[in-house]
Amino acid sequence: MTSKPDDLPSDLASAYLALLAEREALQAERDVAVADAANARAELSDSEVLIAHLELRIEKLKRELHGLRSERTARLLEQLELELEELATTATENELAAQAAAAKTQSVSAFTRKRPVRKPWPDDIERERVVIEAPTTCACCGGSRLAKLGEDVTKTLEEIPRRFKVIETVREKFTCRDCEKISQPPAPFHATPRGFIGPQLLATMLFDKFGMHIPLNRQSVRFKAERIDLPLSTLADQVGHGTFAVMPLFQLIERHVLAAERLHGDDSVLQKHTERMIKMI
Repeated sequence: MTSKPDDLPSDLASAYLALLAEREALQAERDVAVADAANARAELSDSEVLIAHLELRIEKLKRELHGLRSERTARLLEQLELELEELATTATENELAAQAAAAKTQSVSAFTRKRPVRKPWPDDIERERVVIEAPTTCACCGGSRLAKLGEDVTKTLEEIPRRFKVIETVREKFTCRDCEKISQPPAPFHATPRGFIGPQLLATMLFDKFGMHIPLNRQSVRFKAERIDLPLSTLADQVGHGTFAVMPLFQLIERHVLAAERLHGDDSVLQKHTERMIKMI
């Protein structure tokens, strides 16, 4: 059972209050020390992000200046980008921790990172206007004669999760009652023979693989997480059909490129493509 100061003798009550005041002072000093340490960590993380960002820019400028297109340089840039990503994430976490620690004190200001100016989003992105219902009476005097002065708009970028749909194309059969001939509309066109993947989904799969460098096994895992069972073998089969379908376009681009007087490339060795180029030349 904890005694209250009123239940104690005067000398003990004074000592008790002094201990409480000392404990509160120590707690305040501890909060200040924790906030200062959190600010120091946040500032250090921000400096590390800046250094990593500058190193990445230097390597990119070297690549542009000297024309270095080697595989080693590409791996170095990729490693620097990954390092910058991790450092930036940690810096944000430390910044939030510093703000939380500073909120417990009155003498420490939280460290705030300097962020680049955000570019405006493209105008063709869909906009949804949500208007919060305004009060009908004054919060001060209760009057109802309110006049609009303006408005503040907060823009939030949101994502609409992709939705899958199954298009059921029905081809009705009819028979002629005079000659008994059966007629039916032709089957819908598919980019792949006997394909069950729509053209938009097939284009997304091809772009993810060749444009975003997402392997098919990772695409399969993502599809499964979205309750769509598309094994790796199925995806590979569809991608093979898709690449074969665009082969005429590839050959047209290839002829256009090889018609040039000079071809410039990096020093990365691709044995299969090199042999093919030699045969064609």
